[in-house]
Amino acid sequence: MLSLLRAIARPSLSWTPFATRSVASVLRACSAPNTFVNTFHSTAPAFRTLNQAMRRKRPQRKALSKAPLLDINPQRKGIVMQVFTAKPKKPNSAKRKVARVRLTSGKVLQAYIPGEGHNLQEHSVVLVRGGRAQDLPGVRWATRSSRGQLCH
Repeated sequence: MLSLLRAIARPSLSWTPFATRSVASVLRACSAPNTFVNTFHSTAPAFRTLNQAMRRKRPQRKALSKAPLLDINPQRKGIVMQVFTAKPKKPNSAKRKVARVRLTSGKVLQAYIPGEGHNLQEHSVVLVRGGRAQDLPGVRWATRSSRGQLCH
């Protein structure tokens, strides 16, 4: 059975010009269903009509949050667990300052420390906002000062 289906799906290797074909073989080829579209399926593809498409529109996708760890808040308070430097992606060269922060929700993330010079250290309290560092992979948040802890 499977070999028969494969033989039907495979294009003919012995091609003959149209003039040398018999009328019966041409009619058979024209009346045969299109075997290249649904070779292994017995049902036709289900396309919607224009009226159906207009009547029942597709459901809109929900926009994914760019800062899911902040939930719906603009900033979240957190405590610095570690401060370290990271090297940026290929064309850039620097030592970017990054902090690993544990939010009040218990989630841990890596946040970029903007500006020149900072006094962040372990156990500092910071605000974390959304906004990625474009040349640091995996860093999708940035720190803000909280109670004078982060001074530039």
